[in-house]
This record gives sequence, C-alpha cells and structure tokens, in this order.
Amino acid sequence: MSIFSPGASPGSPIALTPATLPEFLLTVAPVRPVYIKGPPGIGKSSLVSDFSAAVGLDCVTLLGSQMLPEDLLGVPRIEDGRTRFCPPARIARDTPYCLFLDELPNASKEVQKALYPLVFEKRIDDYVLPAGSVVIAAGNRAEDAAFVNPLSSALLNRLVVVELRASAREWLDWARHNAIHEQVIRYVEARPDHLWSRPPRSEEPFSTPRSWHALSDAMAAFGDALTDEWVGVLAAGCLSPAHAVQFRAFLRQSRLRYDVAKLLKGDIRWPDAPGDRDILYFLAQSFRAHLVKELPAEPAGIRPPHRELAHAAKALLRSLAAISLEIAQGVVAADEDDRGIPGWFLAEVVRDLPRLAAQAR
Repeated sequence: MSIFSPGASPGSPIALTPATLPEFLLTVAPVRPVYIKGPPGIGKSSLVSDFSAAVGLDCVTLLGSQMLPEDLLGVPRIEDGRTRFCPPARIARDTPYCLFLDELPNASKEVQKALYPLVFEKRIDDYVLPAGSVVIAAGNRAEDAAFVNPLSSALLNRLVVVELRASAREWLDWARHNAIHEQVIRYVEARPDHLWSRPPRSEEPFSTPRSWHALSDAMAAFGDALTDEWVGVLAAGCLSPAHAVQFRAFLRQSRLRYDVAKLLKGDIRWPDAPGDRDILYFLAQSFRAHLVKELPAEPAGIRPPHRELAHAAKALLRSLAAISLEIAQGVVAADEDDRGIPGWFLAEVVRDLPRLAAQAR
C-alpha cells in the first residue's frame, strides 16, 4: 500500500493515511517527537489517542489554544534558598506516558518557547519525563483557514513532521465496523471524493470524516422519524452546501432506483422532470466521477472497454445537454482540485460536441 499522497507538492511532508500512521508512530515516536499536520476533521487527535492505548500508555493532552507558559513550567517554590519550579501534576508523572500537544500551531509564541526543552529533551526545569514516554504534537495547516500561528523554526526543527490525509477507502472500512448509518456509507461509496472538502473562508459547514460521522449519529438519533426534510436540515448543518444538496438527492435517487451503471447500459434515462433537478445534478456528478476514475489519463492506456465507455459517455452528454447545458458543462469541467476529465476525451468532446465543450471551457 502506497503512503504517498497523490498530488503532494514538492517540498511538502510525505502524506500518510490513518492506516499507515500507527506504524510510523510506533517506529519514530519512541526516539523523536513527531508533529502530525493536516486539515481539521480527519482524525488526528483520535488516532493519537488510539495509538497510546494500543501501546499501553496513558495519553495526556494539552491544547495549544488554551495553554499559558505557566501551565507547562508550573509555579516556583523556595527550596534551600533557591527557586525551583513545580510542574503540574498531570505532566510530572512517575510512569511513562504519551504527552500529546494538540492544536500546537494555536499556541502563542511564549508557549512555543516554553515547549522547547519539553519537546527536545523531554524536560521541564529539573523534571524529566520517565523513560519510555513519547511526545506527539498535532495541528491544522495554515491553508485550512484554522487561524493558526506559524510554528517557530526552532520548534519545528525539533520535530519529525508528517502530514495526514483522509482516505475514503480506509474510512469506509472503519465505518462498516462502527455503526455508521447505512445511507452515509452508501453515499461515500458512490462519491468518495466528497469525504473531505477544503475548509471555506466563510463561516459555513464543510465535509470531513468527522462531519460525516456527526451526520450519521444525528440521522440514527431520529430513527424512524427521519424524513426528507430532517435529512435536509441535518446535512446542511454538517456538510459542505453542495454535498448537503447532493446527499439529499442521493437518498431520493436511491428510492427511485437511479444508478450510473444503469444509465450507461441504457436501462434508464436522465431524469428530466423539473422537480428532479437535484437528482439530475447528483447523477451527473456521479457520472463525472465515474469517467474520471475509469478513463485512463493518457491515450496510450486506452483499451476497448475505455473506448466503449467514451462512446456511451458522449451520447449521454449530448442527451444531458438537451435537458441542462449548465449541468452537462459541469461534467466536463475541472473541479476545484484540478481533477478533470482526461485531455484525450475532452478533445473528442470538443470535436463531437463543440457547443458543450466551448462553453464549459
């Protein structure tokens, strides 16, 4: 299993997934402090807690956003005419433990300075962490609109930095064994690219593994009283706006037995009733995701099944454009992460469906 994150920029830490992080921590954390960076809501904190439990260590969590320097250094006392500091009891322990510095980038500069000896030497004044203790830190990235402070170079240079990314396949494996709502699982199976979305600059919900879990819990709490209207309210309160709309459409589509495979086989047609526009949009986006996944990126990889799919896809795009040119354009356009339809297929669309392709570009 590859640990490399597709599309990771040069110079960035290699991205690990939740399944590969425990082995990394087991190997590296006993000898060097580790800093796990990544977007909010993908499970950094719970993974560290699970790791601590797995290796038999208590996990003591300090939140960078709530720490003051004295929370680390403790209070001074006079002993034999000299001042000594008394570290807090939750830190000054007699047995090995995992010290987890969560929300590290939210710590002030003064707190970051106070952390230097703790991170580098596992020491606070005269107190030294028991042998076998580990220090792990975690935090969000600056690009995720999480209001973080830049880590000082002196602190960062004392840490082994690794980036964590969400994995839809791993999350689904976990979800099937942790009572996640069946409809949530089925949706993420159909749209794994919706498991996580980039945090917005405005104050609105956005999709993460954590928010899908929250939606599942809320849906389960309603039980048999869950209606389409309540699904709409819950999804809007947990997910990115576009994902919330499509999740509700997915549930309606499931009841009406719409499916991309049936669409490609010709067993069903695009829904064209005015009241089914949300279903049409979700089905079109699912169709797009199927093309991005199944069509090879380069012409050299084209095989007969790909040619058959491309032929059927162009026919479906033509019929979709007759219902909604805007939705059809969204199928062939690149998304916010630049994951688009393969260039060779788009060239065929330009050739065979020039009106659609020209406006989409």
